[in-house]
Amino acid sequence: MRLRTVLATTTAALAAATCLTAASPAAAGESHACSPSVSIDRFSDALDKTTYDGTFVGNFSALAVDRDGSLAALSDRSALFALNPRTLAPKSVVPLADENGTALDSEGLVIDRDGTRLITSETEPSVRRYSPQGEILDRLPVPSSLQVAPAGRAVSNGTFEGLTMLPGGRTLLASMEYALSGDSAGIVRLQTWERHGTTFELGAQYAYRTDTGLGVPEIQALPDGRLLVLERGFTSGVGNTVRLYLADPRRATDTSGVDTLTGQDGVRLIKKTLLADIAACPTLGATAKQPQPNPLLDNIEGMVVTGIGKGGLKVLLVSDDNQNAVQTTRFYYLRVRV
Repeated sequence: MRLRTVLATTTAALAAATCLTAASPAAAGESHACSPSVSIDRFSDALDKTTYDGTFVGNFSALAVDRDGSLAALSDRSALFALNPRTLAPKSVVPLADENGTALDSEGLVIDRDGTRLITSETEPSVRRYSPQGEILDRLPVPSSLQVAPAGRAVSNGTFEGLTMLPGGRTLLASMEYALSGDSAGIVRLQTWERHGTTFELGAQYAYRTDTGLGVPEIQALPDGRLLVLERGFTSGVGNTVRLYLADPRRATDTSGVDTLTGQDGVRLIKKTLLADIAACPTLGATAKQPQPNPLLDNIEGMVVTGIGKGGLKVLLVSDDNQNAVQTTRFYYLRVRV
């Protein structure tokens, strides 16, 4: 993995997107702090249970900033929306499919520097490159161990959830949602690919330990090579747990040659620091349609850094409502200091 430190500038996508979120003024005496490192400006349910051009708007699993400044929102029901960055109003939708025309369980999204879309599916698992019009350009290799059993050691619907491009645009990184069979519970693998011309080849692999009972639905690279990592879980009758971590893979062991990860000596996991438990954020008047530790919470699954401001990074989260009447498509506008 080639990790570069960016001191004076951000990536082109961040620079183009600094205007995407605007802070809501806090009411007198009201705190927007979720923790010393994270605050929430506002949330929006504007797209909940809506349709656009005959397509349900929701099931969102990933976000990205496109080259024209629009917000790309990936549905895990094989659709990629372009949204107005200020109002969230859909501008267009592109259907996605595999090589046989079958719908995808599309989960992770990166918009590459040439405008192509890199999209993961967690059921195969796969990483495909699509044109902006939704045409498949190619498919990246996947290590055999990360394939779903019996071909590999991954659990169904527990593979590639998060996807991000590291600084410099040469290294792509995908996060598994859950541990492989044979690895200790909670240790998930992060796979990289290195760019070689117009193709990507398998690179190093790293290991990250989640909190008990949680998985990794999303990751986002920062300009200095560290990562924002979302951890998420759900308990029936209680609700969602969603935590935001800062993780540093720069001294972690390459685990691509380690068959099973059981906490053995000599394997350095990715270090992480808790930034915020989203349940500790102020409710801001949010309501929930099912039990939640905080009515602001829902099934948060997508994340993108939209810019840098005086209050730190501007980070946008989105929940996946699973097209379920008791869940909500909700956008969360955070400021994160790292």
